[in-house]
Amino acid sequence: MKVEDLREFTDDELANKEKQLKKELFELNSQRQLGRVEKPASFCNIKRDIARILTVLSERKIHGNKS
Repeated sequence: MKVEDLREFTDDELANKEKQLKKELFELNSQRQLGRVEKPASFCNIKRDIARILTVLSERKIHGNKS
């Protein structure tokens, strides 16, 4: 997911997306414990997407743009 795409979402949509990605990351960690992870690179991708979402939210908070 790109930052430009994330900036089009509202704050509530971003919060929901962050929650969804954190849940997915938790499930992947559970699969890692069992040794059944098919795509190990997905850990990195999910963490980056979460970081992008948090960056967009903090930018909005700093600049006072409420969407």
